[in-house]
Amino acid sequence: MLDDLKKDATARMAKCVQQFQADTKKLRTGRAHPSLVENLKVDYYGTETPLNQLANISIEDARTLLINPWDKGAVQAVEKAIYKSELGLTPNTAGSVIRVPLPPLTEERRRDITKVVRADAENARVAVRNVRRDVLGDVKDMVKEKLISQDDEKRAQDEIQKLTDKHVADIDAALAAKEKEIMQV
Repeated sequence: MLDDLKKDATARMAKCVQQFQADTKKLRTGRAHPSLVENLKVDYYGTETPLNQLANISIEDARTLLINPWDKGAVQAVEKAIYKSELGLTPNTAGSVIRVPLPPLTEERRRDITKVVRADAENARVAVRNVRRDVLGDVKDMVKEKLISQDDEKRAQDEIQKLTDKHVADIDAALAAKEKEIMQV
């Protein structure tokens, strides 16, 4: 029973870390990366559709994304979605291909992005701690129902705390790597 709780806690904490890493990929760091625009919603014949379902997104060079819509009629809609996004990008259309150059980031913008990343990291840490709280609550309920002993409860608390510390350290490592990437000129 405790093993199931530990496995569940591990899986849920790992999801928190993965979600944080996925969120940081979407931040603009001055380098071209398809995840920057792949989830933009495009009004495609009246339906909000993610860009990655309408086009092939690739990297032309370090600072340019290349978007090639599969349907030539979607070029204008994709271009409009990029303009409307709050990414501050200006697409250049050449026939059926859209090039999106990424302008270099200013020092002030880099600091703002760093603040956003830190806030996301703190939210991820809180999510991991919430998982710990839920699991420890389940352990206490098991003790009340006399399904496990107090010694087992103490052992489980220690193991859950170690899991929490490990996942928080993973978040901190991802945060440090992303901050380094953002501040790199």
